[in-house]
Amino acid sequence: MHNTLPFIVPELSSMKRYPEELYFRGNVELLHRPKISIVGTRRPNPYTRTMTLELSRKLSHSGIVIISGAAAGVDAIAHHGAGAENTVAILPSGIDVRYPVANTKLIEAIENQGLTLTPFEPGFGAREWSFVVRNEIVVALGDALIVTEADIGSGSMRSVEYALAMEKPIYVLPHRLHESTATRLLLREGKARAIDDIDSFVAHISQKGKNRGEDTPFLAFCRNNPTYEEVMGHFPSEIFEAELSGVVEVRNGRVAVV
Repeated sequence: MHNTLPFIVPELSSMKRYPEELYFRGNVELLHRPKISIVGTRRPNPYTRTMTLELSRKLSHSGIVIISGAAAGVDAIAHHGAGAENTVAILPSGIDVRYPVANTKLIEAIENQGLTLTPFEPGFGAREWSFVVRNEIVVALGDALIVTEADIGSGSMRSVEYALAMEKPIYVLPHRLHESTATRLLLREGKARAIDDIDSFVAHISQKGKNRGEDTPFLAFCRNNPTYEEVMGHFPSEIFEAELSGVVEVRNGRVAVV
């Protein structure tokens, strides 16, 4: 059984194109909570496996919902660490096609206790281009992106490109020389911040998530830097009042929360 979302997801307004349909199975209330996206290599080293599990588990315990793509490796570990009831899996296939097959039990658990989501029609099989769409949704849904391990030229770096375009904060794990070359490059270029202490990081993120969790639907929508026309289309009465009271500003045709 599957359904389509009956409401607009404000975070997805940061995508190049909002999906025509969003099919789901599970608890859509998870979409209204603070969320963090976690991605990375399909072949994580032992350090990455341990740290990804600890990070996702502690974020989940602090009230943060974990978003990932249900792929092998870092994705699956992040979902496991969060617990099926506190995670959202974005699929590169139809809602009834569990991909990859190796993660069937994990995806079934998330369907029953958490949430699976996809823009693809039932029966659709994953294609090379559908992974790219999946990755954009994963990044858009999160308040920030965490890349726990990735090499240059990897699919995770496409996710980083989306995060940079959407002006999302990017965090990475510190790695040794010659390991996770892409995340180390992000640090050198100042495009990401290192998670040097998981407990401190979780405390910081959970407080930010609490603040965002108190947003109205209007403010949540505006935090994704939509165009003025997009805001007018969804919140025509709220935008005028918010401008007058100084809650938001219009900059270069886009609305920003002050």
